[in-house]
Amino acid sequence: MEHIPHVPTNPSEMAIRDYKAGLGAFMKKMPQLAQHYNAFTEACFQEGSISQRDKQLIALGISLYSQDEYCIIYHVKGCLDQGATEEQILEAVGVAAAFGGGAAMSQAVTLVQDTIEDFNDSSSLS
Repeated sequence: MEHIPHVPTNPSEMAIRDYKAGLGAFMKKMPQLAQHYNAFTEACFQEGSISQRDKQLIALGISLYSQDEYCIIYHVKGCLDQGATEEQILEAVGVAAAFGGGAAMSQAVTLVQDTIEDFNDSSSLS
């Protein structure tokens, strides 16, 4: 029976196809590095004390925080493939948003306010 390749039907499938094509080209140019990287990531995502579903949810949160579009798409699919519900995925999105916003807030309540005070204090001296 002849294998008929899957034709992407939406932008997310097209992005995954493009990523895999790029990875294939990279593997030809840097086979050892790609092989070791792939083995490492496969080991990281194996079932363990943390389920594969939860690992995908963690990876999605990190992907969102780092604004890595290919990884966002890849790990949303991974979450779905591992049985995560839409609600679980959106909760992970919320945690990532809180953390990302938290980084901005932590700088605002420390560095930004301290810098304002520093410059306000120094301008009153001149």
